[in-house]
Amino acid sequence: MRRKRIMAFSGVLVVLAAAIAAVASTATATPSATAPKLNKAGTLTVGMTLQFKPQMYLNAAGKPAGYDVILLKALAKQMGVKLDIKNLDFNGLIPGLVAKKFDMVSVGLSATPERRKSISFSRPYVPYAQILAAAKSDTTPATIEAWNSSGKTITSLQGSTAEALVKKTFPNATSSSFPDQNAAFLEVSTGRANGIVVENYLLAQFNKSNNNALKEVPFPKPLHVEYGSYAVQKGNLSLVQYLSKYICSIQKSGAMGKAYQATIGAPLPQMPPCK
Repeated sequence: MRRKRIMAFSGVLVVLAAAIAAVASTATATPSATAPKLNKAGTLTVGMTLQFKPQMYLNAAGKPAGYDVILLKALAKQMGVKLDIKNLDFNGLIPGLVAKKFDMVSVGLSATPERRKSISFSRPYVPYAQILAAAKSDTTPATIEAWNSSGKTITSLQGSTAEALVKKTFPNATSSSFPDQNAAFLEVSTGRANGIVVENYLLAQFNKSNNNALKEVPFPKPLHVEYGSYAVQKGNLSLVQYLSKYICSIQKSGAMGKAYQATIGAPLPQMPPCK
């Protein structure tokens, strides 16, 4: 059994290495504009929250890993700079970016009108499907009306679009948000809350480690489908354009799809077309 686990783990490493190579090869081979000015010459400093496996997390060796990290490593290679990842709570990312503690944020932020008031965004690089999850034993009907009740408590990640979605979709329910994603999950799995609004892939990862404690509430369609973008300081158009060109290069080549499949474990959903 141990040998099988080692072989399986080795297989995962091979797939991830191939994904990294595919993105890096595309990025290196793609003609790029002059690299934009960074806060620290020779270093691309990126704010992240490394708790969203498999998109971004700390691996067994304590090193950043996941979909976003693969793309960032290739980006830094294309720019010819060192990659410096700053790991902090989600709700500290935008204030840190505004304060110029890093050059960009890579956590799949949605480019909402409210956020655009203080920061700027690249084109999308990662897709999300927001769903509602509940305990496996929950018998609430799969309708918005049934969940939009004063007797329901629905959790989410503090400061995220999921939190806003809870308040908009279920205004009569109690919205309970947490700065840590796992804490939001645990409220539901331990019975202190009834449901959680979260990305579908994060639910799959939580269930892998928690004996399939939760289930997706089978609404006819996801609560919302959106795309995440890189965020930069307000008005930094040179970096926005550079990042958007990079995203299009790996999207067109198929390297983005390979990285997504290797880390997320599913085919890359349709992305907004590049012009």
